[in-house]
Amino acid sequence: MATAAQKQPIIFVWTGLDKKGEKRKGEMRGINESQVRAALRGKGLRPVKVKKKPKDLFGTGGGKAIDSSDIATFARQMSTMMSSGVPLIQSFDLVGQGHEKPKFQQLMMDLKADVEAGGTMASALRKHPQHFDQLFCNLVDAGEQAGILESLLTKLAIYKEKSESIKKKIKGALQYPIAVIVVAMIVSAILLVYVVPIFADMFKDFGADLPAFTQVVVDMSDFMVAYWLPVFGGIAIFVIGFVQAKKRFVGFNNFLQRLSLKLPLFGELLIKSALARFARTLATMFAAGTPLVEAMESVAGATGNIVYYDACMKIKEDVSTGIPLAESMRETNVFPNMCVQMTQIGEETGDLDKMLNKVADYYEEEVDTLVESLSSLMEPLIMAFLGVVIGGLVVAMYLPIFQMGSVI
Repeated sequence: MATAAQKQPIIFVWTGLDKKGEKRKGEMRGINESQVRAALRGKGLRPVKVKKKPKDLFGTGGGKAIDSSDIATFARQMSTMMSSGVPLIQSFDLVGQGHEKPKFQQLMMDLKADVEAGGTMASALRKHPQHFDQLFCNLVDAGEQAGILESLLTKLAIYKEKSESIKKKIKGALQYPIAVIVVAMIVSAILLVYVVPIFADMFKDFGADLPAFTQVVVDMSDFMVAYWLPVFGGIAIFVIGFVQAKKRFVGFNNFLQRLSLKLPLFGELLIKSALARFARTLATMFAAGTPLVEAMESVAGATGNIVYYDACMKIKEDVSTGIPLAESMRETNVFPNMCVQMTQIGEETGDLDKMLNKVADYYEEEVDTLVESLSSLMEPLIMAFLGVVIGGLVVAMYLPIFQMGSVI
């Protein structure tokens, strides 16, 4: 039979009165209602009502989810609090109260409760792997053991902020053309289903053959009108199937990641962003004193692509047998010569973390330049695409009218 200590804490919503008789309310994690009431009384509150927090339709408890940008903010704020001399327990309170998301506030309270109970910050973070990855927890653990938690939280904040910056830039570069293509497809479908048939009825009274281009568009419209439900259903099934396959099948996801690096324009962007994450993550962990062999697994996961993940795991095997890092990187054939040479210089001079940070800075600047170039290049390409697709449909409908006018 499970004891109370073995049960999973759940969220309770409470209402109570403080020492002045003023009404207070909030949320608290606990094993059961009695434990929550006891905890409230220990804080000088008289509990009036305590009940389990109802879940929403998806069982998430409602509210905006915690994302990676929130974790970057957490690292920065905790670093600032500790450098200002604020005690760790109080820092959790200040960071949580200053955030707008209820789930983030609850996360801070959970971390605070674990640390108050005698646990370390690293052990508290490891109870929330969905928010704090292995790299984050390992660096915090190293900082606590070495007495340099403030310094490592600063390094983590810089690392997280730069990683988030790269992610946002890549998403921005990809989302714009995808959004335009989707809108163009929707507009084209509306034209084919609702507008083109009106023109087609007009053309039947002309008593002459339609231009080939117009006839093709009319045939497409007839097909869409007759089979619009199977077409849109097939597109929906394809999109859902694609997303689910990407989530569920590792082989398919790996195939897409390998293919993405070979895409024109975007492939180079993804390669340089992976190199920047590789260098920044390895530099951060090496500066924290993490052994190179242990660091490589976290670095592999941070690169975000199976090609570089496999390369990092190969490097881990090589380094464990005594092969220098730079030599192993060169043998993988996925790291540019500049990256390898800078790493080699860092190994020879004993400033590997500084050299890797310079490599990361270089590739982050390259990502910025590529995103700007892609943005300026995509605008005329997208305008041309819209002109061909939407403009082509309009021209096809007016061609017979122009021909009839020239005959008259």
